[in-house]
Amino acid sequence: MTRNFILRGTGKYIPKRIVESKELDKIYGIKEGTTEKRTGVKKRYYVENETNSLMAKYAIEEALKDAKLDLSEIDLILATSGTQQQPIPCNASLIQEELGLQGTGVTAFDINSTCLSFLVGLDMISYPLEMGRFKNIVIVSSEIASIGLDFSNFENSSLFGDGAVAFIISQDKEKIGSKILASKIETYSEGAHFTEIRGGGAFIHPREYEKRGEKDFTFSMDGKKVVRLSMKYGTKFVEELLKEANCTMDDIDFVVPHQGSELAMKLVGDKMLWPKDENRIVKIVQDYGNTISACMPLSWHILKESGRLKKGNKIMVIGTSAGVSIGGVIIEV
Repeated sequence: MTRNFILRGTGKYIPKRIVESKELDKIYGIKEGTTEKRTGVKKRYYVENETNSLMAKYAIEEALKDAKLDLSEIDLILATSGTQQQPIPCNASLIQEELGLQGTGVTAFDINSTCLSFLVGLDMISYPLEMGRFKNIVIVSSEIASIGLDFSNFENSSLFGDGAVAFIISQDKEKIGSKILASKIETYSEGAHFTEIRGGGAFIHPREYEKRGEKDFTFSMDGKKVVRLSMKYGTKFVEELLKEANCTMDDIDFVVPHQGSELAMKLVGDKMLWPKDENRIVKIVQDYGNTISACMPLSWHILKESGRLKKGNKIMVIGTSAGVSIGGVIIEV
């Protein structure tokens, strides 16, 4: 089912603290230049005193300015993040509070599919938007990865950065805006434990922190297994996504991928049939690292701001997440 929406505005917030890879080289005790060479990340950003909700507020304010809309015109705040400010309430409720909307009753809830949260949120909310349930929606991904990293493990800590991105989408009764031509999400739980934070929920409660130790409460990933599983299913996934959109990869003007390491994107991209023309693949990992669910909207935002994205272009927004899930949408902008 084709769904229509108008992308009214986009905005971002990037923390001020720049963490270059050479700084991490010192932490890991390795030769300068090694982290950048192995990850493709030159720099990333870490929060200092910011919270998820504060970063989201700043990104939303920038998106509202871009959209020329007032906050009072927003009727849904959809938070699409893989990290939580606190377990309860949801991020969206705390973002509503940060925006000063405490007494308004504006709908606010979360969709969490880790790195695919923005993509899943856009896909799922496009149906009620098409049916008129909402008029103007903020989709915001606000991620703080740095607080949960285990710096004794290179793979689990070298890639990640913090940041927030907000998109404002509106109902498109006249069908003059953008179109979701196809969408697809698949989960292969054979990889459910390849990427995880085991502690913090009911399975390993925070009360057990002293007994269990820090390892259960920090991020853990077996990147090689994630990549192999993504490659196993990637080709068929993309072929079916393109078929649903009634197009080929030659029709895709830009691929907007989740920003893993340079090597991971190359390996997965080859299996997912990405174009060989590097100019058609939006890569920002070198300047921001992996910002979890904010990766894809940040890449899209930067592409939009560059002026390269033209009316009628087709983009494929695609990636993987913990689970392991594969997700993609094809959009005519």
